[in-house]
Amino acid sequence: MRVLVACEFSGIVRDAFRARGHDAWSCDLLPSERPGPHLQCDAVGLAKMGIGNKPWDLMVAHPPCTYLTNSGIRWLYNGGRKENGRDEARWTAMYQAVDFYNALWDAPVERICIENPEPMIVYADQYLRLPKAGLQVIQPWMFGHGETKNTGLRLKNLPRLVPTNIVEGREPRVHHASPGPDRWKERSRTLQGIADAMANQWGAS
Repeated sequence: MRVLVACEFSGIVRDAFRARGHDAWSCDLLPSERPGPHLQCDAVGLAKMGIGNKPWDLMVAHPPCTYLTNSGIRWLYNGGRKENGRDEARWTAMYQAVDFYNALWDAPVERICIENPEPMIVYADQYLRLPKAGLQVIQPWMFGHGETKNTGLRLKNLPRLVPTNIVEGREPRVHHASPGPDRWKERSRTLQGIADAMANQWGAS
């Protein structure tokens, strides 16, 4: 199966599919942290183009969440306070993020999963062309990692992931991570247990 893992620099999901014999590629504007098939390019263009003159069978996409997650809603206003008026640059960035998300969803790929935190920011959610019936919310502790991170999977022609290893532990590790220039990278990496579940369950479908 030809698998595109869009907006992934870690190679974690790509390698989970490759370990199971699939022709999986990652793409991002950044280089891959792991050796393996990776293209530094626009994800939407690659999703449309396919690979080896053939369309992708499956795309798992991880678009940037900075401007889409509800936890950042206050920063739509100057100084984080509504009475200070709108931060127009932030609103523009949010709408651009929505357009990118919609373009991934509309890509000519038969099966699609788009991952992002839940809940989405209300002003963005109303413009996303995604059916609510296709939304699954998962947690790391369902897949062997004792921590919490509300993660939404918007699914097209894919079954919901079945939890593989429910464990103790409900620590929001990523939320409590120390501030720094690479904090966003730690927040964006897919955990191995979730990547393995995607490859095992969707790779066999």
